[in-house]
Amino acid sequence: MTHLHDLLAAVDAGVDPGPFALVRRAEADGLDLFTGSVRTVDRLADIPLPAGAPGPRTLALVPYRQITERGFACVDDGAPLECLLVGRHERVGLAEALAALPEGPVRATGAAFDVGDEEYAATVGRVLAEEIGRGEGANFVIHRTLTATVQGPPLVAALAALRRLLLAERGAYWTFVVHTGTRILVGASPERHVSVDDGLVMMNPISGTFRHPGAAVDRAALLRFLADPKEVEELYMVLDEELKMMASVAEHGGQVVGPYLKEMSHLAHTEYLLAGRSTRDVREVLRETMFAPTVTGSPMENACRVIARHEHTGRRYYSGVLALLGHDDAGRQTLDAPILIRTAEISPAGALRVSVGATLVRHSTAAGEVAETHAKAAGVLAALGLGPEADAGREGAPRLADDPEVRAALAARNAPLARFWLDQRAPDAPGLPGLAGRTALIVDGEDTFTGMLAHQLRALGLAVTVRPWHAPGPVDAYDLVVVGPGPGDPGSATDPKMRALRGLLTGLLDAGRPTLAVCLGHQLLAGLLGLPPHRRDAPYQGLQREVDIFGTRRRVGFYATFTARADTDGLDTAYGRVELARDGADGAVHALRGRSFAGVQFHPESVLSPDGMAVLAELLPPLLPGRPAASGTGHSAAGAA
Repeated sequence: MTHLHDLLAAVDAGVDPGPFALVRRAEADGLDLFTGSVRTVDRLADIPLPAGAPGPRTLALVPYRQITERGFACVDDGAPLECLLVGRHERVGLAEALAALPEGPVRATGAAFDVGDEEYAATVGRVLAEEIGRGEGANFVIHRTLTATVQGPPLVAALAALRRLLLAERGAYWTFVVHTGTRILVGASPERHVSVDDGLVMMNPISGTFRHPGAAVDRAALLRFLADPKEVEELYMVLDEELKMMASVAEHGGQVVGPYLKEMSHLAHTEYLLAGRSTRDVREVLRETMFAPTVTGSPMENACRVIARHEHTGRRYYSGVLALLGHDDAGRQTLDAPILIRTAEISPAGALRVSVGATLVRHSTAAGEVAETHAKAAGVLAALGLGPEADAGREGAPRLADDPEVRAALAARNAPLARFWLDQRAPDAPGLPGLAGRTALIVDGEDTFTGMLAHQLRALGLAVTVRPWHAPGPVDAYDLVVVGPGPGDPGSATDPKMRALRGLLTGLLDAGRPTLAVCLGHQLLAGLLGLPPHRRDAPYQGLQREVDIFGTRRRVGFYATFTARADTDGLDTAYGRVELARDGADGAVHALRGRSFAGVQFHPESVLSPDGMAVLAELLPPLLPGRPAASGTGHSAAGAA
């Protein structure tokens, strides 16, 4: 008799079998059974990863509140970081597991969302108007939670739900039940957050949701979904955000692979894969990628503030991760971490929670996002007896992704994207003449797009340092200072960040130091030159446009709610003549350049900017005409801070 049968026999007899996890990974032909002891730790760095034989060593349940490790805001509910220390690991065949797991019905009563449909729709409206509409970010995920009470022994119900998920759900990255003694998690997560194997870091941004009833999928409706600008832009935005994360953990940034169609029982999603090489400890990788933009928003730090403003309860484990840490045969660290979505948390007393969220972008509608939360909950709720069971009739049907028109529609999504992130890049490729060996400081305005920008500047030959806007330090050791992007109102006279960045820019302009300003930096620079920013009627968040940049048509990506405007192509300022590249229709200033400075309203580093590298290659050399790094100015990167 296997260990699984012993464990299930104890559960059937009403005896607590001790902590365990039963996991099917990426539609494997078997399941992993982990048993051992549980330890609670405070930080991700404290997750045990003991040396020893190859294989999994620790399964960590990482709650959303761990985001505070990065200094980000959250509604802190005190959910613990629990670690199952793997004492025994065995593989169980899928057929054996299905035969052994309980088949009885799962019953739960008193099901209701903590935030009703009307209240959730009102929140959607507020976020669109007050956050996206005021420049706080490009997209945000707001959650709601269905609560109910499980009838009968909770562990029996969770194991029966696991069996139903194994039979009915398709396309899951992990299908699992985890029992720690203080809680049970059961679910079928579609999304890998991050994995590390042989030094290769992989991330899996998923976004865009096509709802279908099961077997009878409307092919024409699917093709309309794949062409829907909202769904396309939503995926591009989370791709950009995860590329920012990959830029921080992979030595040469990430390479984009895809897109693909992920097919599940009630839904289909579009997804990309990102890959990059890293030598960092897997716990550092986990920390630097907390948490996926598909469950938070972008830019990440401000998305957490927005979530805390609009969510009145903590998320517990929703949008956190399960993290399986171990070693391979060569002793290298491994990590496999799915996002905790489409997951139920059950207490020992039978209290049930299923949290879901919708990604809010500028095209969102309240009714559409309410419907999306219901659809996302459908699979796990069906397994718990709280909804109709998934139609298993597609089990032998052809995959939708194999349809030639579907493949063509997916492939077409890459046509407008930046090849810099899609193509394999040689890390030792030569940079531009005149830039190789020069140094650049990027001042981060709370948007880690700066990490992607750093990789582009390094590819052009520059040695790059990134520094937060509030961190003091000199700028006179660098040939170029880049005042980077970030959220917020550039016209604010009281925001400490805006005051500090204005002070920095003023010092740079006065000293004639080579300066590049991007997005927020550009808006602040334009204001100092006499062109105060205006709020757009319709935000340019995640929008790609072809615009004229100093006589050349360039296709670039915008993430902005504010823009400077001008009615002329040139401007005389205290810092000399400034040339403006502006929109002929509304006067929006897309770029500017003067004797020692340049600014761009768009993001040359974005995956939405296929001409971003060309713009940088045009703007930077004139700013650095063979001059060495200046000294003695003593300006601080924190400006007036």
